[in-house]
Order: sequence, then C-alpha cells, then structure tokens
Amino acid sequence: MIRAKIEIIPMIDTMFFLLVFFMLSSLSLTNLLGMPVNLLKASNSAKQNKLDFTITVDKSQNVYVNKTLVSPEDVGSELLTLAGGPNADLSEASVVINADEAVPYGLVVRCIDEARGAGVTHFPLATSPQEGGK
Repeated sequence: MIRAKIEIIPMIDTMFFLLVFFMLSSLSLTNLLGMPVNLLKASNSAKQNKLDFTITVDKSQNVYVNKTLVSPEDVGSELLTLAGGPNADLSEASVVINADEAVPYGLVVRCIDEARGAGVTHFPLATSPQEGGK
C-alpha cells in the first residue's frame, strides 16, 4: 500500500505568490490625481483625506487638471467636464492646488480664478513637510 504525502512547500510558494499579487494590486488602486512637482515646504503640512480634483502647475508652467493637460483658461471648463457637465454643482468640491515652487504666483491665481468661475470654493494648497519642522 502506497501512503500519500502532503507536500507543504508548493502551498507555501502559492501563498507567497498570492500575497505579492494582492500587495501590488492594492498599490495600483491608490488614487493619485496630481503630477509630480517640487512642492513648497511647510512645517504644518496636513494630509488630505479625500481629493475631488487636483490642479497641478509644473515648473515648465504646464497646467494639468488631474492628469489632463489644459490651458489656464480651460481649467474651469475641464473641472465642469470631469464633474459631469456644464450644469454640475462644484460648490462642495475641493480643488487641491499642486504647484511647483518655481511657478509664478500669478499663474496659480489665474488657475484658481478660473476654477472659482466654475463654482469651486475650496482650494487647499499642497505642500511637503519641512525638514526639521514640528
């Protein structure tokens, strides 16, 4: 009579493969709306819990709404398009301003003004933590 043996090594390999698969797939579910820029430093930086939209201005002065390249004049219309159309209510939406530290202040204000024209009233500013801060 032949006795069956249960091999545990293939089962451990399968479990590690599943663990790695779920770890990598959970990372891809992270909602990153902004483009990478060098943010200004602030000692009291806070993390946002929920982002509705992100306006990113990189050091080349390219303007992105979420990850779509737009002109500064089209920021408001792009926000309305992403929100569902020209009649969308953006009064409760927040738009995070994610601007490179080398960007002229006037360009950032122009983007905020265009978004305000679309009905947005909340504009948190993205910063990175300051080294040696609180």
